[in-house]
Amino acid sequence: MKMFAKAVLIAVAAVLSAGSAAAQKIEKPNVTLGVGGKSLLYYLPLTIAERKGYFKEEGLAVTINDFGGGAKSLQALIGGSVDVVTGAYEHTIRMQAKGQDIVSTIELGRYPGIVLVVRKDRADAYKAVKDLKGAKIGVTAPGSSTNFFVNFLLAKNGLKPEDVSFVGVGGGASAVAQMKRGEIDAMSNLDPVITKLESDGDVVVLADSRTEEGNKAIFGGTNPAAVLYLKRDFVTENPVTTQKLTNALYKALIWLKTATPEDIAQVVPQEYLLGDKTLYLAAVKNSKPIYSLTGLIPESGMKTALDMLVEFDPELKAAKIDLAKTFDPRFVKAAAETIK
Repeated sequence: MKMFAKAVLIAVAAVLSAGSAAAQKIEKPNVTLGVGGKSLLYYLPLTIAERKGYFKEEGLAVTINDFGGGAKSLQALIGGSVDVVTGAYEHTIRMQAKGQDIVSTIELGRYPGIVLVVRKDRADAYKAVKDLKGAKIGVTAPGSSTNFFVNFLLAKNGLKPEDVSFVGVGGGASAVAQMKRGEIDAMSNLDPVITKLESDGDVVVLADSRTEEGNKAIFGGTNPAAVLYLKRDFVTENPVTTQKLTNALYKALIWLKTATPEDIAQVVPQEYLLGDKTLYLAAVKNSKPIYSLTGLIPESGMKTALDMLVEFDPELKAAKIDLAKTFDPRFVKAAAETIK
């Protein structure tokens, strides 16, 4: 009789275990997410997940706080005013060096898509990165990935961050306006800002990371860009919520694989078009290659990102970084098994 009872208990446990994934309750259905420049194509998967209702499909109510740049959204995460962030992968590396355990769960961008341009009427003075000493350079926000991009290029060309002046210009119409008004000499920014300035004939490109060829020329390989990153404690305490967030963003990547620029323009808010739909379509076409195809960050990409940071950050040169701790692939792998 005891053996029968034991067998019944084992069978019941097996059934409960098999159905546990479906039965699991979302620990935190209301999530606050930080992002630095949501209208930028760098963060397009986030906008698609929001506008296509993928977060709601996963049972989440996500409030998005849009900051002026990635450094500010990181500060919000560390300070506790947001739960999670869509931001640059390299922040997970930098925070590890500072003793903060931040982990990413899905890659949204496999290339940064950042472009360094100079004002056309200053192009004779700044013909190459090595000529930028003394220049006033616009970035989305100081300490953001657009800033790191310039720091790396400066270091490769024998210059230091202190050799130039950085100005936070945001990532939308204000960035375009400041370049057009001549308030800055150069700019490190993303689409649609860059395509707008290019099409208007306002700038000359010095470095472009929107393509595979561009990334190889600049970094020597792919360099992971936007990711979903969280505090390790959040992942441990809210594994179902973390899975649901990753699922929603993975759905956005799947949708983007076959979406045309016209499809994308119909989904995003009208203000993202900067008053020029044709321009936006061109910007989407230019940036389409940057999005991750799998959501997984390759080990080679992690190393490229670390090598980039070490080039200009003395703190990281002395730090022992465990790259395996910067990305937890379990969640995107689980998403890939269920979402086609």
